[in-house]
Amino acid sequence: KCKAAVAWGAGKPLSIEEVEVAPPKAHEVRIKIVATAVCHTDAYTLSGADPEGCFPVILGHEGAGIVESVGEGVTKVKKGDTVIPLYIPQCGECKFCKNPKTNLCQKIRITQGKGVMPDGTSRFTCKGKQIYHFMGTSTFSEYTVVADISVAKIDAAAPLDKVCLLGCGISTGYGAAVNTAKVEPGSTCAVFGLGGVGLAVIMGCKIAGASRIIGIDINKDKYAKAKEFGATECISPQDSKKPIQEVLVEMTDGGVDYSFECIGNVGVMRAALEACHKGWGVSVIVGVAAAGQEISTRPFQLVTGRTWKGTAFGGWKSVDSVPKLVTDYMSKKIKVDEFVTHTLPFDKINEAFELMHSGK
Repeated sequence: KCKAAVAWGAGKPLSIEEVEVAPPKAHEVRIKIVATAVCHTDAYTLSGADPEGCFPVILGHEGAGIVESVGEGVTKVKKGDTVIPLYIPQCGECKFCKNPKTNLCQKIRITQGKGVMPDGTSRFTCKGKQIYHFMGTSTFSEYTVVADISVAKIDAAAPLDKVCLLGCGISTGYGAAVNTAKVEPGSTCAVFGLGGVGLAVIMGCKIAGASRIIGIDINKDKYAKAKEFGATECISPQDSKKPIQEVLVEMTDGGVDYSFECIGNVGVMRAALEACHKGWGVSVIVGVAAAGQEISTRPFQLVTGRTWKGTAFGGWKSVDSVPKLVTDYMSKKIKVDEFVTHTLPFDKINEAFELMHSGK
C-alpha cells in the first residue's frame, strides 16, 4: 500500500489516494519511485485529447527509483538497483530492436497502449477498482510495476531528482538533434518551442557544433534560459506581420539547415519545414499533435530538396542508451540540473501542472 496520484477522469485534477500495488509477476519489476517529473504528454492524456487515454489511471513517465522486488525470470536488474523506467522498452528480440535504424521496440506496444501489463491485467487497485497503467511506467505512484524490458539500470550515485528527466524530455530533445537530424558543425538551426524539450534540442545543436541556433517562442520570458543553453538569438512569431518561415528564410539567406518543432502544433510543423533551406534542409517533428490532426505543405517543398522527419524518445535505444546519458550527465557532458525550475512535495502535483501550463 502506498500513495499515488490517481486521474479518475479526463479534465479532473489528480487525486492523492492510497493504492495497492501488486507484487511483480514473471518478467516484471516493482520499483520504489524516488522522484518524478511532469511532462506535457501527461497533461495531454489528462485533458481527454489522447485517443489511447484510459481512466482511472496513474500517469507519469519521467521517473527514477530503486528496485524493490523482481518477478520470476528477471535477470537484468535486482533488488536495490537504481533505475529509470522506460516508456519505450528495448526487448532486443523484435525486428525493431534488431534494426539499427529505429528505437521503437514493439514487444509490448499493444498492451501498453491499453493501459495494462503484458499479461493483460493491472497491478494497481484503489478503493476496490482496477486502475490503469500509463505508458508502461506510471511514475506518479510511490511504487510502480513495469516490464523488465522497460527499465534501465543506472549509476547508483546519480541524483534521482535530476536524472528522472532523462526518462523523456531531455533525452528526446537532445537525441532529436544528435541522432535524428545529425546536426553538423557550423550549421544553422531553428528550434520552435522553448520548453524543456526545446531547450534540450538547443543543447544538442550546440554540442553538435551548430554555429547559429535560433529559438522561436511567443513567450519572451523563455529567451534568457534558451540563451543559457546555447541559443544565439530568439524571436517571436508575433513580432512580424510576415509568416515566421519567411522571417527565418530572410534572416538566414535562404533558410536553416535544421529545424525542430517542439510544440505539437501542426501549423508550426509546416512553418518549421518551410523555414528550411532548399536543397538540403531537414525538419524534425518532436512535438506530439492531438488525435486526428494532419500536417500539410506544398509537395514542391519536398521536391526541391527538403526532408521531413519525426523522432520518438530522440531515437535512443532505451535500455542501452539511458545509462550512458546518465554517465554523460555525471561527467558534465550534458546539462540536466539546469532544466529543473521547481521541486515540490508529491501532494502538490496539481500545482506542478499549473506551473507547467503557465510556462513557469
